Amino acid sequence: MIATDGSDCSKLAANKGTELARLSGGTVYAVHVVPTAYLFPMDGDYFSSMGINPYWEPTYETMYEALNKQGQQAVNYVKSLGEMKGVVVEPVLLDGHPADELIRYAEEEGMDIVIMGTHGKKGLDRLLLGSVAENLNRHSKVPIMVVGGKCKS
Repeated sequence: MIATDGSDCSKLAANKGTELARLSGGTVYAVHVVPTAYLFPMDGDYFSSMGINPYWEPTYETMYEALNKQGQQAVNYVKSLGEMKGVVVEPVLLDGHPADELIRYAEEEGMDIVIMGTHGKKGLDRLLLGSVAENLNRHSKVPIMVVGGKCKS
């Protein structure tokens, strides 16, 4: 299983993971978690109550659609890597808290290993999500391979 968020580090991990699958004859499950645990419905009243009157008021649906699209792009990247290397890649999109959902999916589906980058998205995502790799490393019963190296943070 390759956990991906589309960041440079997760792309590096995807490259290593697809190569490992090619060498071992394995199937890759490219998994992205849309962080819905941090989304909440917003409307004009929400922004007005905060003294904000933006021209565009994002709603839960538009935020979810944007995050879902980013997730689809991330798993499609892994799928295209697999196609180039002759590896079967199954894209999987989940919703929820990234670390919790990755651990749950890996354990329930009986994954042999989870491969992921040392760190992913930065800024607000990092503040809200914390270190997904660190959480998996501490709590997963499935072995974790964390790929670092020369990736932009």
